[in-house]
Amino acid sequence: MSASAKAAQMPQPGIAARGPERHMLAWLSEQGWLAVLRAAQPQHRAALTLWQGQDWPAVVRRFDVGAQPGDVCLGLPLPPDEHTGGKVRISLSVPALEISRTSAAVELRSALRYAGPWREALTALEKEAKHLHLRIYGSLAMQVLTGLLYLTPASDIDILFHPRSRKQLEDGVTLLSRHAAHLPLDGEIVFPGGLAVSWKEWQMAMVNPARVIVKELHAVRLMDTASLLATLEQA
Repeated sequence: MSASAKAAQMPQPGIAARGPERHMLAWLSEQGWLAVLRAAQPQHRAALTLWQGQDWPAVVRRFDVGAQPGDVCLGLPLPPDEHTGGKVRISLSVPALEISRTSAAVELRSALRYAGPWREALTALEKEAKHLHLRIYGSLAMQVLTGLLYLTPASDIDILFHPRSRKQLEDGVTLLSRHAAHLPLDGEIVFPGGLAVSWKEWQMAMVNPARVIVKELHAVRLMDTASLLATLEQA
């Protein structure tokens, strides 16, 4: 990971006091890497060794059914195969004590210079959305963190949006919808408590009222929009 990306992420020791969250970045301790490498499938060992040597993070993902108490489930997505375009995501499960530091997802502003043909349009979005503190995950985030080539012409730009109020929610969805006309935007609204909903699905549910799919650290479920709105400030 570049020095600028490291500075932008401001890692914190261990798992944050409020616990792991989806899309959080997690760096393993030396003992954590040793355990991961011992359990690794042979075809994954070279990539895992590279990650360890470069001190790159993995990404917190939804817990596996049957995960051990005290473990954190992580994903390590590899760049697309240069010949086939195929993607490999290595799934890990490690004790929380073996995570040496963590960080929130990559800030959008720190990713602009990595955005290739979308840089100008994405810069315009970031300037207009400064008050919303947008973050990213997925291919663009991994390209920022590793310097490896993840983005392809078919890549989405996955936005994370954490509204604190109903007005921020409305403003953010309107903004993303408008910029999606010239950017391949996707991603999630993250409500308080880590309740995540596709912003596109939310937008549709506002037009045609329906329950929405909510992703949490331990589950996926349907919720009505009123319950999610109730988690936000009124203003």
